[in-house]
This record gives sequence, structure tokens and C-alpha cells, in this order.
Amino acid sequence: MPGTTVKTEAIVLRSIRYGEADRILHLYSKTRGRFGAIAKGARKPKSRFGGRLEPFFRLDLILHEGRGDLLTVTNVATIDGYPRLRSSGPALTAGARACDAMLRLLDSAEPNLPAYNLLCRYLALLDDPSEPRAASLEVALSFRLKLALAAGFVPELASCTNCGEVEHLVGFSGAAGGIVCASCEAGSFDFSEQAHSFMVEALANPLAEAPEAEPRALRQVERAVGETLEHHAHVQLRAAA
Repeated sequence: MPGTTVKTEAIVLRSIRYGEADRILHLYSKTRGRFGAIAKGARKPKSRFGGRLEPFFRLDLILHEGRGDLLTVTNVATIDGYPRLRSSGPALTAGARACDAMLRLLDSAEPNLPAYNLLCRYLALLDDPSEPRAASLEVALSFRLKLALAAGFVPELASCTNCGEVEHLVGFSGAAGGIVCASCEAGSFDFSEQAHSFMVEALANPLAEAPEAEPRALRQVERAVGETLEHHAHVQLRAAA
């Protein structure tokens, strides 16, 4: 409704300079899904927003909703800035690609609380110095699998997507949306038992307990997730590593 005040918790996915002193924000909210906002005067030296409108910040926001597409930020308080994440190159890259995946896959104003909580957990993990594997490819791919599940695009892994066979599962078809057996492998790519096990365990376990796998299997997993989302969500993700 135009002319209303909105209060919400959100994570900054992207922050873009706009005009002489403003910022355009791409936000993912706990209660409103994805939306855009403008923070007027945010880049002025004495701005009341400080440096809190950068990517990864988890914020309590008060915004004004007018007639335009962008809400206007009027007040902001930090829930978590994940400061240690910003001092690590690998963690910074992993966080940026996670936010980019959220931007590409979840473009609706409909809230998705599992996806929001997943991103919060991943950023907290990347910020935790006691978690040396947090920025690894294994954890990044586990995040993508769980995000695909939250968005409703998780691949079929229990049986052949085409015929239902539960044995001799040797390929993966993004177009079909999952694993396929030897009889249905036309148009699929080779998919190892280790890659299959990785995906099953990654979906079942917390992010911090992401399974390990050889580089070849991880490449297959990344391709499987990427092709599934490309065919069924019409989204292309950036490389995970």
C-alpha cells in the first residue's frame, strides 16, 4: 500500500552506487522476500547509515513504501555484520557467490524463510574462524543444493528420473531433473557413485558437516546442480569456485 512504513529483517545481497551520494540495494528479507530499496545520502561522509549497507550485512530495516518500485531506507540497525568474513579472500568470494545465487534464483517478493535462514547460517559459518572448511568447494556446493531444495528445484536422486530404476544409476540429466540409469542415459553425462553420495549426504547434513569428495566428483555435482537450475528454473549460476 503506498505511503506506508515497512519494518523487516533483511540481508544485503548487492549494493550499487547511485547518483552523487545514494545507494541502490538488493535485499532479501525474512518476511518480504526479495526487493529493492534506495538509501538516500548513504555515501555522504556523515551519513547516519555508516557502512552498514554493504553486502552480507544482516539488518533490521525501517523503510518507506511509496508509489515507485524502490522502497526508501529511513532507519537501519545491524543484527550482524560478519566482520571476520570480510578479512578473508576465500570467505569473501564464497559469500559473494552465495548472495549472487540468491539474487538469481529467488526473485520473488514471496518470502522463503528456509532460504533466508540458510543464507544466514552460511554467512555465520564463513565468519567463524573455528570453521576452516567453511569457504571450501564442498560447503559451497552443499549450500547450492540446499538452496535448490528451498526453492523447489532439488534434483531427483533416489531413482532414475525417467523409469524409476533404483540400481545402475550411472548418469545425470539436467533436462530430466535428476539421476538416470544405464538404460536411460542417452543425453546425460557420466555421474559417479561418489558424486551421487555427496549430493545425498549434503542434503541430509548441516552445512558445517558437508561431505568430502574428489575434485572430479565435485565438478560433476556442480554441473548437475547448474544444469538442473538452468533447465527448470531458467537460471544460470556463476561458477562455485
